[in-house]
Amino acid sequence: MLITFNLTNYHQLCDHLAGHDAELRSILDLNGYPPMWTRKNTFETLVHIILEQQVSLASALAALNKLKVTTQMITPESILCLTDQQMRACFVSRQKMGYIRGLAQAIKDEKIHLEEFAGMSDDQVRKVLIGLKGIGNWTIDVYLMFALQRTDIFPIGDLAAVNAVKTLKKLPSSTTKEEILKISKNWKPFRSIACMMLWHYYLSAKGKKMAPII
Repeated sequence: MLITFNLTNYHQLCDHLAGHDAELRSILDLNGYPPMWTRKNTFETLVHIILEQQVSLASALAALNKLKVTTQMITPESILCLTDQQMRACFVSRQKMGYIRGLAQAIKDEKIHLEEFAGMSDDQVRKVLIGLKGIGNWTIDVYLMFALQRTDIFPIGDLAAVNAVKTLKKLPSSTTKEEILKISKNWKPFRSIACMMLWHYYLSAKGKKMAPII
């Protein structure tokens, strides 16, 4: 049975975690519930996540919006019609052009059916997407959390989440990813919700906002 979070159970899951972890409880006490960050299960969402790889959220959103204006609608077909020059004008790097076009071609060739992912396990989705160039574990983790709303994902490649754990738990900067993953196991099977709380903590500390895309 696939477990997902939604508007009905989200706060309840936050409360559950807070009841078992004093530091997570402090996030709710200080900052309230985190936004429920979600995105539609679409090609555009995956393009957005690819654009977010190793750049600021603002830069990625600017590129996405530029692509929207250029294509009118971000679809595999519209992306494959763009020239390198047009994509560069949308702030898309040459490397990411290849990633996005590869994804578009795979969907156009019906090698990937996004609508089928909703009925597949996390591991099954990961196995399909990891075979595409430029689609790594961080991209898949964010997609599973935001688009499929899976409850037990911890994106160890996400610096904001990792740094939030270190700060919240008062850990040394030298703490390894393996140690962070070990800590995250205490939040199973709701690690995605814990990550939302950690992002909320990180962004609140920096006075930033990351609006949910629904």
